[in-house]
Amino acid sequence: MKSQPKYVFLSLLVIATLLSAATFQPALAQSAPALGAASTFAVLGGQAVTCTDSVITGDVGVSPTPAFTNTRCTIAGGIPPATNTAAATARTGFLSAYDALALVPCTQTISTAAFTGNVPVLGPLAPGVYCFPAAVTFTDTTLTLDGSTNPNGIWIFKVGAALTGSGFQIVMANGAQACNVFWSVGAAVTLSTSTLPPLFQGTILAGNATGGSITIAGGSMIGRALANVAVTLTGTNLHGSCALVAQAGGGCAVDTDDNHRKDHDEDRDHEGRDKEKDHEKEKDRDR
Repeated sequence: MKSQPKYVFLSLLVIATLLSAATFQPALAQSAPALGAASTFAVLGGQAVTCTDSVITGDVGVSPTPAFTNTRCTIAGGIPPATNTAAATARTGFLSAYDALALVPCTQTISTAAFTGNVPVLGPLAPGVYCFPAAVTFTDTTLTLDGSTNPNGIWIFKVGAALTGSGFQIVMANGAQACNVFWSVGAAVTLSTSTLPPLFQGTILAGNATGGSITIAGGSMIGRALANVAVTLTGTNLHGSCALVAQAGGGCAVDTDDNHRKDHDEDRDHEGRDKEKDHEKEKDRDR
């Protein structure tokens, strides 16, 4: 009986150790979906791609119905019919990734169906899998994705039905990368301007067989627009930087807020040095 406190102490120590291990065990990192050949396309449609008064940087493909309409668009990349063969393979990779995302468990479920302005519940968001069970609408909303805990982290947004954004802006902070953001949408995606110009970042996978279309009017997008049915762009600047990097076989390297600040500072430095040189020249002439 005298040895009982010793056994009790050892038991408590074991329990404390187990609890400590359970508490501090790191969460499993979320993996990016494997897009296959679709990773190299900036725009991919199933039945049609219609581009009007827009700028697309990256390849454009349509498969299995190669209907492509270009009205005053500037496209830096391959277009149909040159991309038809590659688009057929890319479509398989896109739909496979869409199906795989359906099986990814949610880390947080957000039941709110409409957001106006900057809603605290939506940000800043750390990497994770965020699920909207039904349709969701964002109006003049800025969503900040925060990479402070893991700048190489993955953000996955799963929307059960339609995604609608009017003046919807996505901001990447603290090293977060647009190429690591994925939107799996169960119906149509519609993005347009409002009080705020839309700035959408990430890869959209609108894989629904009947309602999987993407329509973007105005503003800018950094990422990929992949649709089972159609993609329609009007007055939009779509920069397929993620597709370009995938073509080069590298990781994601897109503009971030920090990079924009660095560029701005460098521009000011250059301006300052140029003014100093001009001032020295004037002094020399006076001499």
